Amino acid sequence: MQLFIARIKGFIKYRDLMGQLVARDIKLKYRRSVLGYLWSVLNPLFIMTIMAIVFSHMFLRDNIPNYPVYLMSGQVLFNFMNLSTKAAIGSITGSSALLKKTYLPKYVFTVSKITSGLVDCILSFIALLMVMLFTGASFSWHLILFPLIILQEFIFNLGLGLFLAATNVFFRDIQYIYNAITTAWLYLTPMFYPIEALPGGALQYIIVHCNPMYAYITQLRCLTLYNCVPPISMVIYGTLDAVIILCFGIWIFLKKQDNFILYI
Repeated sequence: MQLFIARIKGFIKYRDLMGQLVARDIKLKYRRSVLGYLWSVLNPLFIMTIMAIVFSHMFLRDNIPNYPVYLMSGQVLFNFMNLSTKAAIGSITGSSALLKKTYLPKYVFTVSKITSGLVDCILSFIALLMVMLFTGASFSWHLILFPLIILQEFIFNLGLGLFLAATNVFFRDIQYIYNAITTAWLYLTPMFYPIEALPGGALQYIIVHCNPMYAYITQLRCLTLYNCVPPISMVIYGTLDAVIILCFGIWIFLKKQDNFILYI
């Protein structure tokens, strides 16, 4: 218990550093860009437009209400997971020069990458609201529950990011393996197609029960498309997955962090 409290105090102590790292990542991302932060809104809008044109006719028979909102609700959350965890992979190896010069809690670099992804996700949510407004979607009070979904996914991404960052120090091929995994993950997540379009049985069961992104995306679609509170089963499932992955990621990271300096 004392060790846990010490970890929390250390996290609070270095909160300003993490804030500076997040600000640095965001500034570097849009450095020398004319539109700057607007790209966090324009980029998902552009991708959504292309995908909506391509896929809307394919799934018209499935009677998906407001397909652009359906598509972008999945895109916002999946991109948050995909981009933030990929950035987290190199968070330790990319900070080797600083880690060799002074003592810093190594996790702050990984946390800052996931938090930077959170900022982009919030800006993408603004783009989603714009799409809802443009397509005539109905707005309801349920949208205020969005932070609860983001919190679940942030915890999940943080745990996965810590695991990936620690693993990448010793096994640099992890970034290429993870890239292949996320590509498969994209197509195994009902982001641009309905779950009913898949063959029933084992495949649907695996996606519904073994894919945390399905839980998060389903919850968001409840807020943006169906104007209802997400099913409690999805909330529990998403929360449990997030907590389990976070605990696993922290355990791996803390177990291996003392050896990082030997490999970076």
